[in-house]
Amino acid sequence: MKYNSQMVAKNYFIFALILLAGEVLFGLILGTQYIAGDFLFPEIPFNVARMVHTNLLIVLILFGFMGATYYLVPEESERELWSPWLANVTFWVFAVAGVVTILGYLFVPYATLAEITYNNLLPTMGREFLEQPTIIKIGIVIVALAFVLNVGMTVLTGRKTVISIVLLTGLIGLAVFFLFAFYVPENLVLDKFFWWYVVHLWVEGVWELIMGAILAFVLIKVTGVDREHIDKWLYLIIAMTLISGIVGTGHHYFYIGTPTYWLWIGSIASAVEPLPFFLMILYAYNMAAQRRIEHDNKMALTWAKGTAVMAFLGAGVLGFLHTLAPINFFTHGTQLTAAHGHLAFFGAYIMILFTIISYAMPIMRGRPNGNGLKAQAVELKSFWMMVIGMLGVTSALVIAGTMQVFIQRMAGADSLSFMATQAEIVPVYTVRLAFGVLTLLGLLTYFYSFFVKEEAA
Repeated sequence: MKYNSQMVAKNYFIFALILLAGEVLFGLILGTQYIAGDFLFPEIPFNVARMVHTNLLIVLILFGFMGATYYLVPEESERELWSPWLANVTFWVFAVAGVVTILGYLFVPYATLAEITYNNLLPTMGREFLEQPTIIKIGIVIVALAFVLNVGMTVLTGRKTVISIVLLTGLIGLAVFFLFAFYVPENLVLDKFFWWYVVHLWVEGVWELIMGAILAFVLIKVTGVDREHIDKWLYLIIAMTLISGIVGTGHHYFYIGTPTYWLWIGSIASAVEPLPFFLMILYAYNMAAQRRIEHDNKMALTWAKGTAVMAFLGAGVLGFLHTLAPINFFTHGTQLTAAHGHLAFFGAYIMILFTIISYAMPIMRGRPNGNGLKAQAVELKSFWMMVIGMLGVTSALVIAGTMQVFIQRMAGADSLSFMATQAEIVPVYTVRLAFGVLTLLGLLTYFYSFFVKEEAA
């Protein structure tokens, strides 16, 4: 490790992994409730479990991004972090706020939570993914500003690289677009219109810049390929991501009361959006083929290549398959949407976090060449368990969504109600739950890989 301030990333990575375990656990609770609706009721009703599940996902990714940034920016800038103290303070502030929020969801009725946090003064609660109390949202903004200040000062006073500039651009976009969480129009169409400015422009916009920068950093470290070569690929991928991602916001505007021209804009943009992810596959495998060093940390490269492939399948292919307007007319709000969401988040964002953690964590633990062979063998098992598990979850959701479309929406006079349709899909949900359990076992195996002891030479 070149710079002492990189150690601040360790707490962020550990906490992100803890949150990921909670995320998967609540996913299994939800999967069980699809089969047995009264499971853990009334202690954890479905709507609360879903709220915790989605909020944990967002928070863990943010912690992972912050840890990745604090690790790579000093190396890219060739100087210590501007303020390690500020990085540590923001960690504890954000961690405490996150834990308090989740506990509030679990133990306080949501209406009461809104009342005791004075949501009436600036109403922002109640929207999917943005359920956090207003006071917590304000805290998130303060944390984000402190984070961007710390990173920005480090980058601006040190060496500037394509990776650090792309990363900083993504982080600024992350902070700016979250401000739309405070704008809640009374008109429902306008509300949804601007709601996507947070959700879509995060997930399919600025977060992809952050992912691309992290991927480029790890590939340089484990392949030894010239920075100039990687920079050219990064420019191309980021340019296409921004163009398709920004315009692609339109594929959420199909049937919410917006003008019909969004049907064309959204459909065309959806056809383009898989291209950056396909380029990412070519990019990762091209770098691996041209590598000039044989780095001992094989798993970091494995996660990097896995990220590119799974992001293409989840965000690119599954996203495209159900977002063309004539198809989306039938598939919107079905389990096909969930299939896309699960594989996209896992492939693009959870796996890029595994990539940087698997590269950086051994170094921060005094192993500059990565974990030993036994630990990497265990980690490889965890890689395949989680990949197969998530592919199984996604495949089950694709089947469930397809059944839902045909049974509930396209059967004409023979169409079943929503609940009757769900009853028909229960066997598929059972398969989904089994693959979810495999994913959890894979994550626990990943945790175990950190504690594998190598035999003395």
